[in-house]
Amino acid sequence: MSAPACAPSRTWFTLSSTDRYAAAGVDLEAADQAKRRIQALVAKTRTPLSLGHLGGFGGMVRVPAGYAAPILVMSTDGVGTKVLVAALAGVHDTVGEDLVNHCVNDILVHGARPLAFMDYIASGHLVPEVAEGLVRGISRGCLAHEMTLAGGETAELPDLYAEGHYDLAGTIVGIVEEGAALHGDKIQPGDALVGLASTGLHTNGYTLARRIVFDQLRLGIDDPFPESQASVADVLLAVHQSYFAALQPMLGRVHALAHITGGGIAGNLIRVLPEHCEAVVQSGSWAWPPLFRVLKTAGEVSIHEMRRVFNLGIGMIAVVARDDVDDTRRSAERVGVKNWIIGEVVPGKRGVRFSER
Repeated sequence: MSAPACAPSRTWFTLSSTDRYAAAGVDLEAADQAKRRIQALVAKTRTPLSLGHLGGFGGMVRVPAGYAAPILVMSTDGVGTKVLVAALAGVHDTVGEDLVNHCVNDILVHGARPLAFMDYIASGHLVPEVAEGLVRGISRGCLAHEMTLAGGETAELPDLYAEGHYDLAGTIVGIVEEGAALHGDKIQPGDALVGLASTGLHTNGYTLARRIVFDQLRLGIDDPFPESQASVADVLLAVHQSYFAALQPMLGRVHALAHITGGGIAGNLIRVLPEHCEAVVQSGSWAWPPLFRVLKTAGEVSIHEMRRVFNLGIGMIAVVARDDVDDTRRSAERVGVKNWIIGEVVPGKRGVRFSER
């Protein structure tokens, strides 16, 4: 008599408990190997503020001395479908660095300096070399900001992620003196908008960009990118710019900062505007990088949608008093970040308007 259709395979019960987990799709040996590869990278980021041992259940970091009323600033984010480009190119460290820089920028807009970072890597099947590449980039980003990589998680979820796919996210903790925290309330009519250059798409708009590049232009990952001397991989995997070094010297003087991520200039600048202040952006005050011109033309994307989806070459906007414009620009230029005066704040209904003049 044949066995019922729901009967488990007899082979399953001849496996050890460890083998059963592997047969279900989770390789504990690969996980252990990945942890060994990652541990040395994590150890490099330890700072005098670090506490506890590597491999613990939680990461610990001291609050630095010298703060009268320290405020912790926290943010969590990911790099979206940029990971699909990384997987296609077989280059994984750059998205790790992207993740750190994106999160650093998100707390920078509140005036905070980074203290600690934690990552989350989830995949269908854990490949130690891929995990190591991701954490190498994360470690590099942490070292650049003198920030400890306090811990993280690698999850193997074969029933959730397709073969070769993974997701990447991170959480950052920063600190700022309560009286120095930026909320946007210092903005007033007459302030100038200083736009700091992006290094490409950063970590937003990749769902649309990938469809234009790979489906409409039918380019391969190693093909030359139009209007560029670089490959598709190089252009699409350009590392998200950190603006910490460019703006940290001005944190006591800027009125507000806006990190230009999903939603574009209008969708992010409005987040820091107080009531009765309108930001007017002069659309011709900087030139779009070739990448965005190619995407607009090849994808037949409207100017309205381009402004909503992409950063268009502006990765951060500093709102500053007129007297502080030159110092803000010089601060950015000292670390090689191009910038432009791209508009001003005027009295009016809270919002962002593009001027074509």
